[in-house]
Amino acid sequence: MPIFRRLHPPRGSEDSDSRWIVAGLGNPGERYATTRHNAGAMTLHHLLERTTSTLKSHKSGCLIAETRIAGRPSVLARPTSYMNDSGRPLGALLRFYKVPPENLIVLHDEIDLPFGDIRVKYGGGTAGHNGLRSIVAHLSSPNFTRVRIGVGRPRSSAVDHVLDGFTGAERKELPGLLDEAADAAERIIQWGPERAMNEINTRA
Repeated sequence: MPIFRRLHPPRGSEDSDSRWIVAGLGNPGERYATTRHNAGAMTLHHLLERTTSTLKSHKSGCLIAETRIAGRPSVLARPTSYMNDSGRPLGALLRFYKVPPENLIVLHDEIDLPFGDIRVKYGGGTAGHNGLRSIVAHLSSPNFTRVRIGVGRPRSSAVDHVLDGFTGAERKELPGLLDEAADAAERIIQWGPERAMNEINTRA
């Protein structure tokens, strides 16, 4: 598998018509559908609604929808694996479309951010997130963009926290939070990761 060595994030939609892949992370099945760990997958469904797209099975092991976001050809992807093995199907999907890691956006939960915060990050470490760790391993590169969706710091076990549902108060605010995360993904494709980080992270 090739190692991608690009050190700087790609620029926005004015550069080319290259394809983007937006992946929402989570665990499969109804048991996990509304847990904090599935915040990325829940955000993906907001993007599906915005683009009136429907997921279909793909040989990579992802459910996908081909669409356009900010005028760019884009693939919305939901790995069907468990979170800890997210990199295997996403690696296969990127190879199928011949998309470099730099054009991958990963939507994921983040316990190091308070509930309601959204941050954009390009490259860097995984902060112990098993889904991100799997993706880095299978792509042989950390050079992709992350939309970090704050789910709050756990009071005890991080595993119990992310596999539990949102509180009643959080559920009232959740639709707005997921909309903001979907907005962030759109801005990354429209502006490029660097400008999106400057605009979104500064505003937050």
